[in-house]
Amino acid sequence: MPGPPAGTAPGASTVAVAVRHGGRRTVAVTGTEDHRGGRPAGARTRFELGSVSKTYTALLLAEMAARGEVRYADPIGRFLPRGGVPDGPARAITLLHLATHTSGLPRLPPGLLRRAVPRWFSNPYAELDTADVLAALARTRPHAAPGTRVRYSNFGVGLLGLLLARAAGTGFDRLLADRVLDPLGLAGTGCAAAGQATGYWHGRPRPAWHIPGLPGAGGIRATAEDLLRYLEALLAPEDTGAPAPLRAALADVARPRLVLPRSGGDRMCLVWNARARPGHDLVFHSGGTRGFVSFVGFSPQRAVAYAAVANTAPTLRGTFIQHAYLAFRELAAGGEATGTGPATGTGEATGAGGGGGGGA
Repeated sequence: MPGPPAGTAPGASTVAVAVRHGGRRTVAVTGTEDHRGGRPAGARTRFELGSVSKTYTALLLAEMAARGEVRYADPIGRFLPRGGVPDGPARAITLLHLATHTSGLPRLPPGLLRRAVPRWFSNPYAELDTADVLAALARTRPHAAPGTRVRYSNFGVGLLGLLLARAAGTGFDRLLADRVLDPLGLAGTGCAAAGQATGYWHGRPRPAWHIPGLPGAGGIRATAEDLLRYLEALLAPEDTGAPAPLRAALADVARPRLVLPRSGGDRMCLVWNARARPGHDLVFHSGGTRGFVSFVGFSPQRAVAYAAVANTAPTLRGTFIQHAYLAFRELAAGGEATGTGPATGTGEATGAGGGGGGGA
């Protein structure tokens, strides 16, 4: 089964690859859950997903839109108390803008970097709660008019998760479980850290990732088996047995919404990136935290799904995501030569995680 070479995830104690190809499905998990004599990693080992979490938030948006509970064109102020959105361009931000990184909001909530310094290499988001996020929004001015520019934003998609939870009158974790995880049988997926492998950053163990104020941007964990089930649901919504709104949402999230600038024709769906190949599309996303790196992709026309995760943080020189993308592309092409093309096309718009965003 093709997967990123072991050398692309230096410091990892476990790597997992899950694939559906040619009507067959395979899940392979190697190594141990940590480097200190940990138990063998396996089907129940959970991995932090970082920005791959955003795809679940997009699915929640599509599911609630299918129910008529929200509309893509709803302004964010509909779900906030009076004064929650500053006067000016921010009032024009819609839920769709948040889900396509066109809100004009910065990558991070204002003030986060200063507060995160003491925990920059472990948990930079740990002290940011929901009240802090909403307070930051009230003093934020978009960098561009909503809908005019693609600018990757953890703040924006994390805010989307909070607004959806407010619209449903519950917490994000509960909403995710009720609307997505339970109907799809994803028992190994959620925001709790229990059962996860130890994450590593440059060979040093990291505490479990906490992002209480923006869970929809990077707070979800999943097993490799669950990732494959999730991707298979996206490939064949009608086969899931899920309620009609969720089936509709699974199809809708992969519908392109805009063409990404300077990308050669790559498109943005609801959070997902889409790239055209001869005779088929590649739909994908990647992510990272301070201790994990992840990649997921599916090709609807080729009925191919691919997920790769490892318990080591992405680095500037890391190639795990790149190699995962190339393996996915080759599977979808049915053996086409992979070359050395980019895995993520448009920089910030791809959601590769790590770097200046503090992970996720």
